[in-house]
Amino acid sequence: MTATQAARTAPEEPRKGRWIGDWRPDDPAFWESTGKKVARRNLVFSILAEHLGFTLWTVWSIVAVKLGAYKFSTDQLFWIVSLPNLVGSTLRIPYTFAPARFGGRNWTVVSATLLLVPAVLLAVAVNDPGTPYWAFLVIAATAGLGGGNFASSMANITYFYPQNRQGAALGLNAAGGNIGVSSVQLLMPLVIAGFGLAAAGLFWVPFVLAAAAGAYFCMDNLTSAKAEPREMAKAAGRAQTWIMSVLYIGTFGSFIGYSTAFPLLIKSQFPEQAALTSLAFLGPLVGSLIRPVGGWLSDRLGGASVTFWNFGAMTVSVLLVWQAMSAHSFPLFFAAFMLLIGTAGVGNGSTYRMIPAIFRAKAVAGVEPGTPAYEEALATGKRDASAAIGFISAVGAFGGFFINRGFGSSISATGGAGAALAAFAAFYVVCFALTWFCYMRTLGAKSAPSLAAARV
Repeated sequence: MTATQAARTAPEEPRKGRWIGDWRPDDPAFWESTGKKVARRNLVFSILAEHLGFTLWTVWSIVAVKLGAYKFSTDQLFWIVSLPNLVGSTLRIPYTFAPARFGGRNWTVVSATLLLVPAVLLAVAVNDPGTPYWAFLVIAATAGLGGGNFASSMANITYFYPQNRQGAALGLNAAGGNIGVSSVQLLMPLVIAGFGLAAAGLFWVPFVLAAAAGAYFCMDNLTSAKAEPREMAKAAGRAQTWIMSVLYIGTFGSFIGYSTAFPLLIKSQFPEQAALTSLAFLGPLVGSLIRPVGGWLSDRLGGASVTFWNFGAMTVSVLLVWQAMSAHSFPLFFAAFMLLIGTAGVGNGSTYRMIPAIFRAKAVAGVEPGTPAYEEALATGKRDASAAIGFISAVGAFGGFFINRGFGSSISATGGAGAALAAFAAFYVVCFALTWFCYMRTLGAKSAPSLAAARV
């Protein structure tokens, strides 16, 4: 064997400074021998960092109910809870491109380390009884850094897994992050009761440092990861992207909005039950755990059908919450609110399932299956869906801001949450009608048979 032949047959050096140059997850032999182990290791540390991102993103949902000594109004407290959602939603767009630009491992280290900012500043703010309201707003806004982590984490993990395994991997990644809302609402009342309000920030510091260190030593960058801002810009010009963004505001936006509003809503509307804000963690826990059910149902019944009927269920749930508040029945309120967050969780799974199906169906419409042109159209549909998902996830997250501001404005203007709930119910009716008009009506199925066949 010549030196040249030996060089050709020698295995390629896979890493240089934690960069992997040879990455072929869709090659079964490569996946079984190398890819699976590497992908799983990266998924584990990605979930850890994303989970902490969600906890710091939503920590003010609990801290806000403990700020009684500052004499802030309910509307002011809802502003404090709202701003992390606003900032986090906005950051999701640049965070989507960061893993491809800087490396998934490198960006996970940076994004995890940045969580120290809201954690430490929270402790500084609540340690000083003279901290002004504007400072609380600025510091709460920094918690939005955690909201961007979802976008970069999901984008990064997509590159590690083969097409036929991405659903399960991304589902685990998303659920691991979403449960962070529940864990912060479960742990923080206990931590604050034992160590004081500043501990709500300082408690997370060692975990953040551990996540950053884990990413640094155990994760990898992929040279094959690509993300083009112009692809997202192109996706933003498509009608389907905006339709699904509206629906995602109604599902994920509702999940994050209701989850963060729940503790403050209990305290403001049922002050005699303020001690039971410690049970608020059950809402996001149910919403997170039930999300995969939405995807499972969509695989069997079609994402559009599940989303359509789910928006009907969300409308009924909102009206039940309204009725419970009018009757001042805490048991009915708690049960109805749990149902509302649960249906939002189902909608998370079903709407997310619709996006790739819609763009795949659009791409292959009129193309003969089994031909090279069909395979090329499928690849185009996957690229379009990937770009659209980044945009849709960012826009959808703004729902968390709208819901908290809706509650705050309604309570400030009327003394109750009824006006906000009426607006939310009307929005779900719009989403219900939009889903039917765009994806389910008979005329739409006849004029776009590929969409019907795709079981969106």
